[in-house]
Amino acid sequence: MTAPDDTARAELVALLREHSFRRGTFTLASGRQSPYYVDARRTTMSARGMVLVGELGLAAIRNAGWAPTLVGGLTLGADPVAYAIAAASARRPPAVDGFTVRKAPKDHGTGRRIEGPFLSGGAVVAVEDVITTGASALKAIAAIRAEGGHVLGVLAVVDREEGGREVIEAAGHRVAVLVRMADLIR
Repeated sequence: MTAPDDTARAELVALLREHSFRRGTFTLASGRQSPYYVDARRTTMSARGMVLVGELGLAAIRNAGWAPTLVGGLTLGADPVAYAIAAASARRPPAVDGFTVRKAPKDHGTGRRIEGPFLSGGAVVAVEDVITTGASALKAIAAIRAEGGHVLGVLAVVDREEGGREVIEAAGHRVAVLVRMADLIR
């Protein structure tokens, strides 16, 4: 990507506003009511959104001083984020592999909870599409640790600014965010 980070970030905000941000009355996964809903997958799964999330996510990880070998999180929201970052890293080494944390272990085959090239002992950045309460990130972190991963921090595409970031940080994890809810509401 040739655009500077500020230009790319502005484009990501515009895509999220156009495709992912909604006003109305919504019940969130936490059970709370909200006048806003962010379905980041409508952006993170789009071709241009993947490019932007990959480049900006990789830059944010490196700017945080993290040097992961792996990125991933709880399916389904984290999947396109992890894969976009992995693809961007192939163009800007060192490469970082992506993985998926299942919500529950498979009940057949190998019974794995984490899919992809995950290795015990790997340095990991847990990724999220949207942070609200922080619960999804903490579930992913627990699964990653249970499989021997070393979590360096958490990267989110959107922080709803409803306390989730603080919950994750209180649990001892640094958080990097690409877009805040305040950027989308404007």
